[in-house]
Order: sequence, then C-alpha cells, then structure tokens
Amino acid sequence: MQHVTDAMIDATVSPAEAQAALHDAFAAFGCDEAALQARERTEAGGVKLSTLGAVIPAQGVAGAKIYTTIAGRFSFVILLFSTETGAPLASFDAAAITRLRTAACSVLAARHLARPEASVLAVLGLGVQGLAHAEQFAGAFALERICVHSPHLDGARERALQARCGVPVVACSAADAVAQADLVVTASRSRTPLFDGRLLKPGSFVAAVGSSLPSTRELDDHALARASIVAVEWRTQALQEAGDLVMADPAALPPAKVVELADLILGRAPGRRDADDITIYKSVGVGLQDVALAGLAWRKLQALAAAGRASDPDAAHAH
Repeated sequence: MQHVTDAMIDATVSPAEAQAALHDAFAAFGCDEAALQARERTEAGGVKLSTLGAVIPAQGVAGAKIYTTIAGRFSFVILLFSTETGAPLASFDAAAITRLRTAACSVLAARHLARPEASVLAVLGLGVQGLAHAEQFAGAFALERICVHSPHLDGARERALQARCGVPVVACSAADAVAQADLVVTASRSRTPLFDGRLLKPGSFVAAVGSSLPSTRELDDHALARASIVAVEWRTQALQEAGDLVMADPAALPPAKVVELADLILGRAPGRRDADDITIYKSVGVGLQDVALAGLAWRKLQALAAAGRASDPDAAHAH
C-alpha cells in the first residue's frame, strides 16, 4: 500500500482541482450518494485522538482521517479504501490535504455567498490556515489588498505573503481589518469573539474556520444576527461542534438561517439574495473533504505513474 506524503500532495493537487472535487463531493452528499461519519474524540493523559470519515461511491473511495492533538499540535493521517473492491489504496500524511481542503471549501462557499466584485480580504490569524486562505482567495477574487491581523506578522512574513498572493498586504487591528473588508477569514484559536459584529460592512462575507469546539467561538451574536444566511458543511456536526453556533443566542440564529453547503451547490438554498446581505460560512471540517481530496490525489498519482510507465520503453521488461 502506497504512502502519500504532504510534498506529493502539494506537487499534484492544485487549489482549483481541490475546489472542483469538493464541489462534486458535496453535490453527491446532497443527493444522498455519499455518507459522512461524524468526528469522534477520545482523550486520556492530555492526548486526544480524533477520527472522521466518509464514503463517496461516485468518486470510488471511502476512508477516514485519524489524528492526534497534543499540547495544541495536530498530527494527521488519512486511510483510503476502494469502494469497488474494499481494498486499502493508500495512506496519507494529510497535513497538506487538511490545509488545502479547508481553504478550498471556504472559496467554494464564497462563490455562492460573496459578492463577485469583492476586492478587500481581511485575514484574522496567520497560521497555516490563514496563509492557505489568503492564497486561495487571492486566486479566486480580484483582490486589491489583504488586511492581516496577527501577532506573528512581521516585515518578512508580510513581504512573503505579498509575494505568494500577488496582492499588497497591510497589517491592521482586527477592528480596522473587518471594517474595510468585503471578505473576512477568521482562522485563529481564540476562545472568544475576535471583533464586534457591528463592524462588518454591508455586503460582506465571513468564513469562520478557526474552531471546531463547542466551547470556543470567533464570531459574536451581532455578526450572526446581521447575517442573512449561515452555511455549514453538515448541520449534524456543525450544531454539535461549532461554538459560534452552539453558544449563539437563539434570537440571533434561528434554525431557518442555517443551511448546508450542499444545498447551496445544488440550488436548493438561495445563497446571497441582496448586495447588502452579510453572509457567513462556518466550518468545522468534515470527513467528506479529506476523503474527496485523498481520492483526487490518488487518482492523479495513479495516472502520473501510468503515464510514466507508458513513456518508458523498458518499463514492461523491468523486474
């Protein structure tokens, strides 16, 4: 069984390909042609083990992501199986897939919920996910600038991010970043809201991806109350894990406001209806994302290997 490294994923799967694979996977889920396995967490002695998975027959794969959390650090592995034979296909390091799939899904949500002419991105938190989101949003929207709020942003990181995104990067307070942004990404480990939701511009879109714990939140009730819609990957898991939603005042978040991403993709939910709507996508991460991208990477790697064998006249005679 092959082991696929993070470097192999980075060299094989582009953000656009990831977005397309996730679009198809969520469409299949919305048509009851794929199934999700909710996250299970087990903890002892300060070590947490988490698992989540999916079965996607339309993409020929099933699998699960398994990871540990120790002192706030994550170590990921994905196991992938064939839905045709049931045989194991590959294992994956999965840090690259986790980084890629989270940002790709935020872009996928933004295509339905953000204004197409959005030009200013705010990123609150510049860790792995903040960087990945900045890059993918810069590729998806005609950005004029990226406003970053992070204690880790210095001159060197600012210049490196600007080079990677091809967009001017400026350091801002959280309040200043949000007040001028058309697109807001929260990718922090904050336990409490990062900004006053009354600062959000009319017409803005927010992707909140930093927390998957019911006891932490990045968005306050003002942001949720002002939103016309709150999209989630899977209602069952989001309403158990997303502290932004679990701790919300019911008046700010009536059940009808929460929709699944699949319903946006399939046109069963209207998404953005007005230019001044504030829209939110709250992500906790689901196994469908990991398995879909692992399957995509597996298919691409197999095709590359087959092409290499076909181009090598001695391959058929190798022992």
